[in-house]
Amino acid sequence: MTPAAHSPRSAEPPATTSAADAAQAPRHGWLIAIALYVLSTMTLGFPALTGKLLLNPRSDQYIAGYSFRDFAARHFREFGEIPQWNPYLFGGMPFVDAMHGDTFYPTALLRLLIGTGPGMTWGLIIHVFLAGVFAFLFLRTMRLSFVASLVGGLAYQIGGNVAGLVSPGHDGKLFLCALLPLALYLVARGIRDGKRWAFGPLAIVIGLGVLSPHPQLLQYMLLLTGAFALFMAWDTSRLPDAPSGRDRAMRLAAALVSVIVGMAMGAIQFWSVRGYTAFSPRSGGLSREAAVSYSMPIEEIFNFAIPQFTGMLDRYWGSNGIHFHSEYIGITTLVLVGLAFGAWKSRTETRTMRFFVAALVISLLWALGGNTPFYNLPYALVPGTKFFRAPSTMLFIVSFCFAVLAAFGAERIMRGADGRKSIIVLAAVVATIGILGILGGLTSAGSAIAGPERVARVLANDPDLRAGSLRAMAFGLLLCGTAWMTMTRRLSRDLASALLVAIVLVDIWSVVRHYWIFSPSADVLFASDDTLDYLKAQPAPVRAYTDILGQPQNFRDPNLTGDGLMAHALPVVWGYHGNHIQRYERLLGEGNSQLGNPNAWKLLNMKYILTNVPDLGIGATVVAGPDTNAAGNTVYLHELPVQTSYAWVASAIVKAEEDAVAATVLDPRFDMRTVALFDTSVAVEGQTLTTLPAPSNIQVSVTNYRAGAATLALSAPAPVGAALVVSENYYPGWVATVDGKPATVGTADVSLIGVVLPEGARTVELRFENRPYEVGKRITLIALGIALVMWALGLFAGRRRTVAVA
Repeated sequence: MTPAAHSPRSAEPPATTSAADAAQAPRHGWLIAIALYVLSTMTLGFPALTGKLLLNPRSDQYIAGYSFRDFAARHFREFGEIPQWNPYLFGGMPFVDAMHGDTFYPTALLRLLIGTGPGMTWGLIIHVFLAGVFAFLFLRTMRLSFVASLVGGLAYQIGGNVAGLVSPGHDGKLFLCALLPLALYLVARGIRDGKRWAFGPLAIVIGLGVLSPHPQLLQYMLLLTGAFALFMAWDTSRLPDAPSGRDRAMRLAAALVSVIVGMAMGAIQFWSVRGYTAFSPRSGGLSREAAVSYSMPIEEIFNFAIPQFTGMLDRYWGSNGIHFHSEYIGITTLVLVGLAFGAWKSRTETRTMRFFVAALVISLLWALGGNTPFYNLPYALVPGTKFFRAPSTMLFIVSFCFAVLAAFGAERIMRGADGRKSIIVLAAVVATIGILGILGGLTSAGSAIAGPERVARVLANDPDLRAGSLRAMAFGLLLCGTAWMTMTRRLSRDLASALLVAIVLVDIWSVVRHYWIFSPSADVLFASDDTLDYLKAQPAPVRAYTDILGQPQNFRDPNLTGDGLMAHALPVVWGYHGNHIQRYERLLGEGNSQLGNPNAWKLLNMKYILTNVPDLGIGATVVAGPDTNAAGNTVYLHELPVQTSYAWVASAIVKAEEDAVAATVLDPRFDMRTVALFDTSVAVEGQTLTTLPAPSNIQVSVTNYRAGAATLALSAPAPVGAALVVSENYYPGWVATVDGKPATVGTADVSLIGVVLPEGARTVELRFENRPYEVGKRITLIALGIALVMWALGLFAGRRRTVAVA
């Protein structure tokens, strides 16, 4: 053992809590904490035990997310691989590159093991549980007492900005909510405590955050984690046994390496996304107006304490229109935060509180988005911000900061500190706001804020607001009373601990339970019907256009307004995604203006219209229906009066600019079997024509078809200069062989696949090969290996150091 090992500068601060707290913490405290977080989660999620799905029929998961995930699971079971091409939406689009949810996050394994619907449900439930456990772990490592950590973890776990995310089905957001406190815990252990083993797991946590995949919340998590790492390095320099400046710099460097390795771990998803950016509708970023859409209105800060202020779920009258989540922090959590601000003996605790107060203020201003001038700074300076909207999603950081401060408030109560003046002030504030709401004062304030156009909705919400004000006042005063009796030693420590936990739990649960909306199993939600069975019976790939054209029984119908047909392996002309291939929109025209154009029907292989009206007025024939679908709508399947096909042979090839191509192919006088109009970027020699050639009479049949691959047979040998056009979007990665030999492939007829046919061609094989994905997969595996090595080497170094010190 070297003399340096004895020096105060090399000594590590204690990892968790003080000896006094260790004595007060119950035996098997971890088991108690886990049991509490299981209980708090399952009081919300118990219907899942009976087979119900945690799937709000108003959420994007119902309209689209389920279909994405079910397709990936079905494809993997059948072919043993992640699908690379989605042929079911928007004329076809890359599956990985365009992003279809948590394809590479561990929850995908649940869907393979227990089914798509149950896998999605338990993925949400497990992460609500983990959010509590990891928050508790972080608070313990910040040397807060067992009870304070328990309360803080609970406040974060079931708060509206975490547990409430199951209502809109925002699973990627929930994953990052759970990962945030774990990342902060590892930063504290690595930078403050000098535990080298922490940097490997930190890289894995960052990698999981990348694979969530929700880049916006990942950005927010990285910002807070980075700021906390700097704070930890600075804060340890104020300790009596502070590590040297070199040690702190090395720890920060190790944390930075962890972030780099973690980001690289997400390459299996994002390496191919890089190439897709130019094809996406978001390729140029969002305007400031779009970027600040779904900012949190300032008045919704009241929802932190009384969630009924702007109305819950159907009662919402606020300015954002869509509001399936909850901002509820918890009146009891807020009271605990108020109690946190008192005299603290430890400067370390004071500095930690100040950090989270600063983080709270900044994240709240960020969440308010365009409603304050502050958002101009991140929009202009923070990389990536211009590609995101809904700044209000920063609220999970706000919620976490409140939970940490609430834990300090609970700590102050359990230490028996004198906070009676604070309690009196907080009780007065709670009572005043509660009475104001009960007497209708908050409704009057809401009417003034909403304006004449929304005042009727404010008044309709009045009974709920009055009841919510009474509820909030009751819980707030109950917490104040418990704090008073604990500080004045009228309650035993054990009873006070149980009461604190119970009051916080019941307070938040009584609100958030309304956001845990369960539905029947997927067999019921996405059941087939006669119209879908008719489509499934068609021999070749054909597309249907789906829409609500008459007054429906249910506007939220995944078969008519979403991606429900994808769950039945049926392709549709449009869909619900938001990141489709931009060129495809030009075939449909602005606002889908070309949907009545027979040439568009042929180009898109659109043979059917599925809707809820019996007569379209365009000569279409009803071939199935009327039938009642799973969403409760009466539907009809109309066959259009044109002959369509998945592929056709054009007699000649011409190269032209996109605008000219679009104007030509959408002209009803143009016969697409005469000329294949290739984009000028395609390496093919086009012809110069003075007159159009005769249309080709060669028929094309599909002999084999699956997502990302097709085999096509020509009824006669191809003539010189001919091309095959396939009604599938072209995207780099499509390759073709003609009679076993490689052929030139490129964009034809604005957005479709064009294949140059040599003379005499009879068979064409198409397949989608995603080479960037393969590169990204290798990078991910290498990065994961590096993270595991970092972890192992850190553990080994820690054991060697322990032996040396001993």
